[in-house]
Amino acid sequence: MKRALLTIMLIFSALILCAGPARVRTETGRMIRTASVDTIRVVDTVWVDVAAEAADKVGKDSAEVRFNRGIGTPDSIFIPKGTLGFGMTVSYNEYNLGTAPDDAGYQMLFSLLNGVEGSMTSFSISPHVSYFFKDNTSVGLRFDYEKSSLTVGNANLSLGDALSFEVSDMNHLKQAYTGAVTLRHYMPIADSRRFAIFIEGRGAYTFAQSKTYEVDGTDKFGTYQEINKLALNLVPGIVCFMADNAAFEVSVGVLGFNTQKVVQTTNQVEVSEMKNSSANFRINLLSISFGMSFYIY
Repeated sequence: MKRALLTIMLIFSALILCAGPARVRTETGRMIRTASVDTIRVVDTVWVDVAAEAADKVGKDSAEVRFNRGIGTPDSIFIPKGTLGFGMTVSYNEYNLGTAPDDAGYQMLFSLLNGVEGSMTSFSISPHVSYFFKDNTSVGLRFDYEKSSLTVGNANLSLGDALSFEVSDMNHLKQAYTGAVTLRHYMPIADSRRFAIFIEGRGAYTFAQSKTYEVDGTDKFGTYQEINKLALNLVPGIVCFMADNAAFEVSVGVLGFNTQKVVQTTNQVEVSEMKNSSANFRINLLSISFGMSFYIY
């Protein structure tokens, strides 16, 4: 009898285990049926052709890869660190001085001068090179050569009925050499990548020679000068990039401080010396300079 009961209990237990999920008793005495969960994992592999991606990158415009100032991207800088810049400014002017009121050269002179006849020419060339040691800021070297001449065939200076002077066959020649160390900083206009204002500081040394003489028949009378000048200047200007590596520049006026020493000899006999210092805080609109600059990254 006992063996029969044991067999029945074993069979009943087997039926409970095979019937479904097990039951779990909670602290409150209720029975909760556990849910069976099946988990399915899907694994996918993506293959990337690294060689094809590299070839596509190399195939881009090589000029854009070598020098890209980021035109069109708001988070870019105007001129990046590590850029090398160089350029040149050249100017030539020629004036004819006459007595006509509409003559361009005559309008440049004072109304006290009458009967002016002559000509004036000026030529200057200014190569420069710079290196951007940080974004938008560069340090560089600049060299300036300037030559000017003035020939007055006749001129009358009248200060009144009792005081007047007459000059004839007067000539003036001058040439100057200037070397300068520059520090320039660019400030983009309204986050533009093509237009910017710049401020350039210059520490310059100038050596100049000039002579002024009058011809009387076969004789010459005049004065020879040697000029040594030190200057600290601030030069404001504006730059426009026509391409990623070419820009057009305009600078206006010169602000700063200078000191000079002049030694002059008159008629190869009289020698005199003059020293003077001056400060200029006015923008001279007549000293506008135009130039081209190129940049290599």
